[in-house]
Amino acid sequence: MRSAGGPVFLMPAEWEPHERTWMAWPSGGYTLGDSAAEADAARRAWAAVANAVVEHEPVTMVVTASEERTARPMLATAVDVVVLPLDDAWMRDIGPTFVRAPDGAVAAVTWVFNGWGQQEWASWEHDSRVAAEVAGLAGVERITSTLVNEGGGLHVDGRGTVLLTETVQRDPARNPGWSRADVEAELARTIGARRVVWLPRGLTRDSERYGTRGHVDIVAAPTPGGPVLLHDQRDPTHPDHAVTREVRAALEAADDALGRPLPVVDLPAPRTLRDGSGWVDWSYVNHYVLNGAVVACSFDDPADDEAAAILAESYPGRDVVRVDARPLFDRGGGIHCITQQQPASLRTGAAHEEATWSS
Repeated sequence: MRSAGGPVFLMPAEWEPHERTWMAWPSGGYTLGDSAAEADAARRAWAAVANAVVEHEPVTMVVTASEERTARPMLATAVDVVVLPLDDAWMRDIGPTFVRAPDGAVAAVTWVFNGWGQQEWASWEHDSRVAAEVAGLAGVERITSTLVNEGGGLHVDGRGTVLLTETVQRDPARNPGWSRADVEAELARTIGARRVVWLPRGLTRDSERYGTRGHVDIVAAPTPGGPVLLHDQRDPTHPDHAVTREVRAALEAADDALGRPLPVVDLPAPRTLRDGSGWVDWSYVNHYVLNGAVVACSFDDPADDEAAAILAESYPGRDVVRVDARPLFDRGGGIHCITQQQPASLRTGAAHEEATWSS
């Protein structure tokens, strides 16, 4: 899909300069688990990511009133804390998607959030209001959308190319009756989509009971140089081996918003295949790109070093900071899932980091 004319708003690439990162503190539900030990592990995992990010850019952590005293000592003093009601802690999904207007001002798209397609284990009374609350705290214009969507369900290259999966935006429990054209038109209006690349599905475990039904941000991610990083499950015994083949075929058949092919760079899946709950969906694709660094998932796995080297090559000039992501994936997500970038406003003199492949 290509829209005629230029977009009113455009979602910048994740590697462009940030004003800050937004996160949400685990406060209840399955994220905290059933024991004090499980709750402590969750809190330490979220804190490790926040403390790594704040070394490079400002971080605002949304916490509930009941968790404020617990969160504050675990977070670096530079992390800002604001108190709001929460159901869960996946800011990528419950928060707004930030975009820029033609004059460089930042705005926030607030999607409809319904618990990843009305999952029976999810609650979203509070989380459905977080995007609007964060937009207000950020002091930016709000762009409301009727599309049920989550930030983990899309990836962009900052030039109008958007990666999606068929199983999320066209999920009957999210957007019944929406066609591809309907979704594409709304993404053109809200985030400046000019070319939508539809991938067939997400990873296997992410499509099971506690998953999102196929978020793209553990499957494929664009990079500044142009190639798309692909979760490469090399073991044919893992069901994601077939997913890799299908997604690779879709990417190789597509082009970007400028009409160029989408080269694929294989980012290996961890060699660990199973945990106590079945096939893992551990993924190095679920990294977070921020000012001067990449916060990368590690799994104490033999593939950690290879993945970190590929990320360093894909994002030149940035430090690759590894954080153990196993406690996050145990709860249904990763580092990208718990972070949300607010891009810098170009109206305030922030330098725009042009992608090297734009010329």
